[in-house]
Amino acid sequence: MASAPQNPAAGGALRVADLPGRGRGLVAARSVREGEVLLSEPALLLYPSTLASLRAYCAACFRALPAAAVPCASCRAANFCSPACAAAAHPRVLCAALSHGGGAGLAAAAPTEALQEPLLFLLAAYSLPDPALRAVLSLSSAPPPPPGAQDAAGLHAAVAALAPPHVLPAGFSPDLTAALLAKDRGNSFAIMEPYRPGMSLELLKARAYAVYPRASLLNHDCLPNACHFDYPDRPGPGNTDIVVRALHDISEGREVCISYFAANWRYADRQRRLLEDYGFRCECDRCQVESQWKDDEDNNGDDGDDAMEEEEEGGDGGDDGMEEEGDGDADGDDDFPHAYFFVRYLCDSEGCWGMLAPLPPSPNGELSHVFECNLCGKLRKEEDAMPDEGTSGMVH
Repeated sequence: MASAPQNPAAGGALRVADLPGRGRGLVAARSVREGEVLLSEPALLLYPSTLASLRAYCAACFRALPAAAVPCASCRAANFCSPACAAAAHPRVLCAALSHGGGAGLAAAAPTEALQEPLLFLLAAYSLPDPALRAVLSLSSAPPPPPGAQDAAGLHAAVAALAPPHVLPAGFSPDLTAALLAKDRGNSFAIMEPYRPGMSLELLKARAYAVYPRASLLNHDCLPNACHFDYPDRPGPGNTDIVVRALHDISEGREVCISYFAANWRYADRQRRLLEDYGFRCECDRCQVESQWKDDEDNNGDDGDDAMEEEEEGGDGGDDGMEEEGDGDADGDDDFPHAYFFVRYLCDSEGCWGMLAPLPPSPNGELSHVFECNLCGKLRKEEDAMPDEGTSGMVH
């Protein structure tokens, strides 16, 4: 998305609540209107997704690098888009690790992108001042990965080999490394390369990952009532902030939920990912309906798009306002009573599958009736979202 709409202050729209059987979550502190900004939060921790990301994006703000990039004066392996970003610098432990042969040591320690992401996370996390590091450690932990999926001991050894002892915190230990990795798996959001029409899905990757403590409290629902936006290329400060907007009206006290991945994923794929990555099975209204389908009928979308995947604290919640808006069944098909949701809130741009949220209301409270995709940035008028009479309203 090239630019962001004007976002009014969230105005205390959310509060933290202990939810029976699901732990902490965020609920509406007051009645919320569609399109309202519920949360706008800067990153507590920000780090590149891969070593290739360091070569393509500013190491401080993760905008695309200009031709005249400013190299890091210390490591010479990272670059900045401007003198201002160079002055802001990038994580000091990561910078020290990159100083080894211009990043050759880090590349040797993590030759694949799958290994680079957790190692870059650790190098950035160990760069945090103590209060911020404690804030990361206070977040919920993801379930242990499957055997062989992540070598915490090997990653700890890599950090110890790459970073000089004097730049590491006093509590540096294998146990602390393992605890931090559990926070990464459950709380990091991807800052995506903005989608462009005709763009190959192979190019639609994360520029960076970020941890937002308050946004990490948002639980999952397969029919969410909110979605998050990032605007990495917008000018000015705050381009890596996360912005969460309401899809539709939410009543006071109702839990606010997002989807952790593209909403068109099949039931079996959703359940598998939620169980493996977040340690729970979803029992939202949509899952209860789709769990009764035969496998060959589970066709409300394709296999999904990993580009829309979001990682943060697990849990599931409910949607609000959908009963009133869609009256359940948009097309008379009792087998899929939530089809209205897909017609109204799922982007129909080819290959996108992002979520559509209304733009924020005007300062005088007037609703915009224009929807924005949180992946490709497409704007669509509300009347264009409604299917013609006689169509199924299903998104394939």
